[in-house]
This record gives sequence, C-alpha cells and structure tokens, in this order.
Amino acid sequence: MTTYIVLLGPPGAGKGTQAEVISDRLKLAHISSGDIFRENLKNETDLGKLAQGYMNRGELVPDDVTIAMIRERLTRPDCAQGAVLDGFPRTPAQATALDGMLKELGGTVRCVPYINVPSEVLVSRLSGRWTCQQGHVYHVVFNPPQVAGKCDVDGLELYQREDDQPATVERRIRVYLEQTSPLIEYYRERGLLREVDGTQAIDQVTADLLAAIQKG
Repeated sequence: MTTYIVLLGPPGAGKGTQAEVISDRLKLAHISSGDIFRENLKNETDLGKLAQGYMNRGELVPDDVTIAMIRERLTRPDCAQGAVLDGFPRTPAQATALDGMLKELGGTVRCVPYINVPSEVLVSRLSGRWTCQQGHVYHVVFNPPQVAGKCDVDGLELYQREDDQPATVERRIRVYLEQTSPLIEYYRERGLLREVDGTQAIDQVTADLLAAIQKG
C-alpha cells in the first residue's frame, strides 16, 4: 500500500533530521520542498526557470509552480511505495491540491505527525548557535567551544549570524505558527494530525513518530 506522510514542525523542532530517519526506517522517499526547488533551479528545468523569473522580480512563486514541482518528484520510481513530505504543504490550499494529486496517483495522506515544541524552547535552540568565519558551528548548550567565543579548530572569533539572533528567531517562529496554524487545523479536522512531544530526546521523538505513523 502506498504510504504518504506529511511531517509538520516549526523551525528548530528537528523536522528535517526526523524526516530523514523516518524515510530510511520506512523505506520511503524523503521529499524536501527546499531540495526540490534547489534541484530545479540548479538544473534550469522549465519549472526552475519559471520559478526563477518570479524570484528575480521579488515575487512569491505561485502555488501551481510549486505543486507542479512536487507532482513531478512524486512520479519518480523511488516514490513507488510513497514518501515523507517535508516542507509541503504549507497552506490548506496546498494541502487540498496535494489530496487531488495523490488521488490521481492512487494514494492518500495516511498520517500527519506534528512535532510540537514550545516557542521558548525553539528560541533557545536556534539562538544558541554561533559560528566562525570558516563555517565551524557551535551551540552554547549542545556543543559549546572549549574556550568561550573562540573556535576549537582555528581559534577564530565566533559570531552570531543575523538569522540566529533571538529577535530574528522569534520572528521566524511567529511567522511559521501564524502561517501553519490553519494547516494544522485542516489535518486535525480530518483526523490525520498526530502531535508528538519534540522536547524529548531525539531517539524518543523518532520512536513516537514511528508509533504514530503505524497507528495511521
């Protein structure tokens, strides 16, 4: 039976990591919307050129272009058994389009696990990241440098990128929650949403996600 999983979670919840683990455990393709965009832009496909045109004009890429990219990806051989979708859909409109697309492919969304993490924990996770000019990354809690403010590898000063600063992180999380809450409700109303506590150890989050998917 074809299995399609839509994995939801805010920035800092570990969604990308979990998507890779789950897809490997279940032998399903991992479909990342970000990867698909980069692939189409890099290979200059017709869809990639179309998307690039909107981006060059500073406009949002329309849903129909994004959906066409996803449709093409889902028709490849590695998706014959299904896929774990990461980063798509983002809105109820995209979710409705996905339902129609999967129906054409003879499948349906089986389960929508949502990695739920309180905003204050997300801010702590994301704003604790520091890096050096050579790209070595540290975290004040999870991976601190041996000497505060200095890179262990090359001794360079550590700095915090703008998108890792607390104010920026809080804004990213707020935007995500505002944009995604209608999608969460969309799947909750259809009985597909399964909330998982994302504050647990990574292995436990994985175990809970797999258990939720097995229940369907």
